Amino acid sequence: MANKAPIIAIVGRANVGKSSLFNAVLKRREAIVANEPGTTRDSIFARTSWNKKDFWLVDTAGVKDPNDDFEFTIQEQITQAAESADVIWVVIEADSIISEEDRRVAKLALRTKKPVILVANKIDKSPNSTEDNYVKLGVKNIKLTSTTQRIGIDELLDSTTDVIPKASIKVDQNRISVALLGRPNVGKSHLFNTLAKKQQAIVADRAGTTRDINRLELRFNNKTIELMDTAGIRRSGKIEKGIEKFSVIRSISAIEQADVCLLLMDANELSTQLDQKIAGMIKEAGKGLIIVVSKWDSVDKDAYTRDSLAPQIKHEFAFVPWAPLIFTSSVTGQNVAKIFEIVLEVMINRQKTYKTTELNRWLQQIKDNHPPSGLKNSQPKLQYIVHEEGNPNPSFKVFGSDTRFLHWSYKRYMERKFRETYELTGTPIKFWYIDKKSINTS
Repeated sequence: MANKAPIIAIVGRANVGKSSLFNAVLKRREAIVANEPGTTRDSIFARTSWNKKDFWLVDTAGVKDPNDDFEFTIQEQITQAAESADVIWVVIEADSIISEEDRRVAKLALRTKKPVILVANKIDKSPNSTEDNYVKLGVKNIKLTSTTQRIGIDELLDSTTDVIPKASIKVDQNRISVALLGRPNVGKSHLFNTLAKKQQAIVADRAGTTRDINRLELRFNNKTIELMDTAGIRRSGKIEKGIEKFSVIRSISAIEQADVCLLLMDANELSTQLDQKIAGMIKEAGKGLIIVVSKWDSVDKDAYTRDSLAPQIKHEFAFVPWAPLIFTSSVTGQNVAKIFEIVLEVMINRQKTYKTTELNRWLQQIKDNHPPSGLKNSQPKLQYIVHEEGNPNPSFKVFGSDTRFLHWSYKRYMERKFRETYELTGTPIKFWYIDKKSINTS
């Protein structure tokens, strides 16, 4: 079971450098697992690592826009961040006079009782500033940073990781975590209740009913399955005042905790851009994915409707061609039980092991059929491949020379051929291309 990775929320008034700080942290790290912008208006989420601790970094840039009809106030921003975050970074400008809004943000952040770090950014524009300049805001932990000069970033991260737990992933072979994800009002809670065979979550025709992650454990074919029902991820530009601004953070947290994700789409409103973004988030997080068309009973259809819709959906989700597609109805029960069967199949594929000799026989065969192509007149050579054990999703290290010049089309070719050889429906796979020369010289 995965321990929940802590969430660090970056808050503050507009134009104090929150996004620059967000980017500065990520550019310094190589172990970024996921980075999916834009699912909630002007918020960006990424999982990164520091001092061997994983955490989610959340940039709340732009939540307060005076020209926006559904503007969220600073108080609502901090309140929602407090419900979701484990640590709050309050960012101010080192080269500006402390404003009333800065004071308000700091005060509200402190009221949450969560660990708060005051980040005085743009210190390069105010080199004579010290921590004493900002103690009046009441935050004891103060860090001076410059994202352009990369000053103080390490110290900020060290201080943050001092107060968060180490998140590690331990795979329980007999336990499967399944997250129900999608836009609001697509039938997640109804499916959750139908799968559970009891009224565990509130079901309503009003969007936004589920705010927290509802959890339930049940048994199926001698496996323990944990169901996680999440709040709907709202369409960009459609967040209304008073609705949970940070529900998407909880959904991302559910993705991170899950082994397999069910992406629900309303049969009456299929394949929106946001559905594709959510699928992309699941893929980048390395989780199993099943695309579930819900409310199939409510669609006027003939015998050919499903056969005509399936290719359309597959086309719009061509970036995850390995994701199985199923049409369901929580009202009639159509295919609901089959979801569990597919989940188990996906988990079997995710937990497969591969012998090195077998993998290298496969690698040699595809090289013989189609030698690697490169870039910049450099010819990469692929020498051997190993299965990366201990990773919860299928990952493989490919060693060779000049691997950085391997053309993207060849990488796609390798994945396609690998899937043709091995049954890996429902799960993303990852190839890491490692240059042996860089290893030997490092």
